[in-house]
Amino acid sequence: MERPDLSLTPPVGDPPPEAPRGFMARIRNYFLTGLIVAGPVAITFYLTWWFVTWVDAIVRPLVPEAYRPEQYLPYGIPGSGLIVAFVALTLLGFLTANLIGRSLVDLGENLLGRMPVVRAIYRGLKQVFETLFSGSGSSFRKVGLVEFPSPGMWSIVLISQPPSTEVAKSLPGQEEHISVFLPCAPNPTTGFFFYVPKSKIIDIDMSAEDAATLIMSAGVVQPGSDSQKKIAALAQMATAAGIANAPPAKQPAQVD
Repeated sequence: MERPDLSLTPPVGDPPPEAPRGFMARIRNYFLTGLIVAGPVAITFYLTWWFVTWVDAIVRPLVPEAYRPEQYLPYGIPGSGLIVAFVALTLLGFLTANLIGRSLVDLGENLLGRMPVVRAIYRGLKQVFETLFSGSGSSFRKVGLVEFPSPGMWSIVLISQPPSTEVAKSLPGQEEHISVFLPCAPNPTTGFFFYVPKSKIIDIDMSAEDAATLIMSAGVVQPGSDSQKKIAALAQMATAAGIANAPPAKQPAQVD
C-alpha cells in the first residue's frame, strides 16, 4: 500500500510569528530614529532655556524696576537679563582697555591681593579664565592619545601646558613632560589630570569639539561621519538587538 504524499499539506498549528515580529521591529526602528533626531534638539533647547533663566534670575534683581520690560509690557521678556549682562560685560571690557579703567582694575586687584583667602581663589580663577578664553592660548586646543588605563588601551586626552618649574624638577627622569586632561564619558567636564612624558603622547588631527562629541557619545558619533548614516546605523543596531533578544520562532512540524 502506497503512503499518501503529505509534502504539500500545510502544517497544522499556530502560524510562525515572523510577520508580527517584523512589524514590531519596524515600529521600534521608527521610534528609536525619532528619539535620536528629537533628543538632542530637546536637550539643547532645555539647556539653553535653563541658562537664559539662570542669568535672568541673577541679573534682573540688579536692574531698577523702572527699567524692567515687565513694567511696560503685560508679560516679561525671557533673555532680558542675558542682554543686560552681555552689554555690561562688553562695556566693562571697553572701559578696561582704557587707561582709567585699567587703573581701576589694578586698584581692585591690589585690594583682593591683600586678602589671605580671597587672594588665592582670585588668582587661580583669573589664570583659568585667561587661559581658556584667551584667543592666543593653546590649552585644550590639541587632542592626543595616551596609553591609559593599561597597556594596549588608548584614551583621548586634551593637551594643556607644560608643568611649572617646581613641578618639572620633581618629575622623575630627564624627559620633557606635558600636562593633559582625560575627560570621562559621557560627561567630559569630569576626568583625570596628570603629567605624561611628551614622547608618550600621539597627536591626532582632531578638534577639541569633535573630541568632546566623541566622548559624550561613547564613540557612537565619529568625527566626519554623515548624520543620516549615523541615524540609520543606530536604528539598525537597535533593530538587530531586538531581534536577537526575541524568543525563537516555533518551527512547523515535519511529516515524513
